[in-house]
Amino acid sequence: MNKDKYSLFGHRPMIKTRRRKEGRLFTVPMVISLVILLTVIFACIFAPLISPYSPTEQNLPDSLALPSMRHLLGADKVGRDLLTRLFYGGRTTLLSAIGVVAFSVVVGVPLGLAAGYYGGIADVVIGRVCDLVLSFPSLLLAFVFVAGFGRSMANAVIALGIVYLPMLIRLVRSLTLIEKNKTYVEAAGSIGYSDARILFFHILPNCVSSIISQITLDLAYAILDLASLSFLGLGVQPPTADWGAMLDEGRNFLLQNPLLALAPGIAIILTVVALNLFSDGLHQYFEPLQRELPSFDKVEKRAGKKKEAVYG
Repeated sequence: MNKDKYSLFGHRPMIKTRRRKEGRLFTVPMVISLVILLTVIFACIFAPLISPYSPTEQNLPDSLALPSMRHLLGADKVGRDLLTRLFYGGRTTLLSAIGVVAFSVVVGVPLGLAAGYYGGIADVVIGRVCDLVLSFPSLLLAFVFVAGFGRSMANAVIALGIVYLPMLIRLVRSLTLIEKNKTYVEAAGSIGYSDARILFFHILPNCVSSIISQITLDLAYAILDLASLSFLGLGVQPPTADWGAMLDEGRNFLLQNPLLALAPGIAIILTVVALNLFSDGLHQYFEPLQRELPSFDKVEKRAGKKKEAVYG
């Protein structure tokens, strides 16, 4: 009987082994993406300590200088150090992307909770507004907003925040519809808890894992969209450093110094790919059904090792 307990089809040991091995957070892609993100964040935060130059300091004799010990990545058309502007541009890009996501979370999460919990007219009105926003191409709507209210990074952040609202509202609404029918919500209502307390202290904590995965992915898209707006001249204005604006400036000097365009482009690609891998890892960790299960051969091999450890 004890031997059958630890056989291949024994229930308890197999579940414990699978959860411990396949349910871990720090997988190889997660670690790689985390290292890249931490490196980018560190370089952006400590840019004044890392680089001896100012991002707006012009030195015309070094115009379009190639990489050297003086300028590790070279200099732009007015002699500004490229590596320094890359660090400061990352600071501008990341802070703006965080602003986009923060705007969508602050506005979208309460609206999604209200639409899913109350239903009725509130759900219909919020749903129709979301449908209206989604009927326009996202970047085109952002272009129209920025063009109408003026070219600035603040307007670009607000415009993209509005564009990202519908998807987050729909996600929170669908999660709320699932949670509000559960027993703990009925129990909280039966003992006199207010709707606000039920929504923000009971339902919302059970939706946080999915929301975190979504906003991490939105952060990557926000970096791409902000770079697109700056590339077209609708984001930051000179002489402020930004990866999208640097890409636009560098494309005119590809023959003289290709790094002027390649450096910000590579920075955008690395950051966005790392955020996507990080978001995917969080989603697989928070959602057990999304985890990659081991093959039958691996399960059989583990069962054999388990039997050897128990019975010698």
